[in-house]
Amino acid sequence: MTTWWWVRHGPTHAKAAIGWTDLPADLSDTSRLDGLKDMVPDDAVCLSSDLSRARDTLGAIRQARPQLAEDPRLREFNFGTWEGLGFDEIARRDPDRSRAYWQEPGDAAPPEGESWNDLSTRVGTVIDAHNGSHRNILAVAHFGVILTAVARAGNLDPRAAFRFKVDPLSVTALTWHGDDAWTIHRVNHLP
Repeated sequence: MTTWWWVRHGPTHAKAAIGWTDLPADLSDTSRLDGLKDMVPDDAVCLSSDLSRARDTLGAIRQARPQLAEDPRLREFNFGTWEGLGFDEIARRDPDRSRAYWQEPGDAAPPEGESWNDLSTRVGTVIDAHNGSHRNILAVAHFGVILTAVARAGNLDPRAAFRFKVDPLSVTALTWHGDDAWTIHRVNHLP
């Protein structure tokens, strides 16, 4: 049995498609960070995306918990040529593809980017590698990464997963019981 304590990194305040761009997190909400420190079990091992907004968020809440190596497979969606563009601009430039990407997620991908299915496969390799090896895992990652984990745990299609909100500095707790048996304890919990 392994419980994943997924934490979305602190806010970047960007109003654009920010996937692999390494923007810093705003970690000024110390009361929220303190709440996260207290919520996650002390025996959790820690890992994060290799992007600074996730890495620095983990550094702010980790305390004495052991840390595993940063994992680039926990990065956000690769938005390809859409990276850094506002969502309205993306819709203007590429209306059919952007509509398919957000409304029918699955195989649709930005030019030179990755689809929901690509991200889900990438994140799944991390989950599979750690399930059963630790009782509790604190994983600091990104919106899309956490949604793919929720979709897997709930056996949800991508459209259903996109209905969930995942705010910065929120906790999503999922327990793997072996095979494909999961329990979703909470999604987007704000301490």
